[in-house]
Amino acid sequence: MKKSIFSLAIITLLFVACKKEQDPFQISKQNIGLLTDSTQVKELKAVLVNDSVVERLLDKEFSFNRTDIDVFDKAGNKLLTLTPKVLVDSTSTIETIKILDSRFKTDKGISTKSTFADIEKNYKISSIQNTLKNIVVFVNEINAFFTIDKSQLPAELQFDTSKKIEAVQIPGNAKIKYFMIGW
Repeated sequence: MKKSIFSLAIITLLFVACKKEQDPFQISKQNIGLLTDSTQVKELKAVLVNDSVVERLLDKEFSFNRTDIDVFDKAGNKLLTLTPKVLVDSTSTIETIKILDSRFKTDKGISTKSTFADIEKNYKISSIQNTLKNIVVFVNEINAFFTIDKSQLPAELQFDTSKKIEAVQIPGNAKIKYFMIGW
């Protein structure tokens, strides 16, 4: 009996010791650091205990009644902007997360310091959307969309929003302005 209890204690200790701690800057399909796709607004301050969580009510006329939540580190650097699925509902989960800090990286090393070539090399691009000032590169594999300023494109692509932009037309060294994860 003592031998089996001792063995069980050793196995439990090894299991606990080998448990990998979550990287607070790791991005995957269902989590960004300590946040998961099921984290509720009311849990943010407990989950992001080392950061400052600031809710800001946006102008209702232009923001479609959305409340964004900014996350800052202790030094005051803005890390993330979170948008809840439901306005002013503490039980709501997060719909989108805007990644602003370069310490956040995908499993394949993509961050805000990466380029279009890095995205293309590591992920299958699902689609590219042409907007007024930016192009948006969608990667369904990780529920992400990367924004690149159109000023980095050839002149003939910078001003026409009706043109379909293909991956081959985007310079490899085009830098990511920011990117977002959508749940």
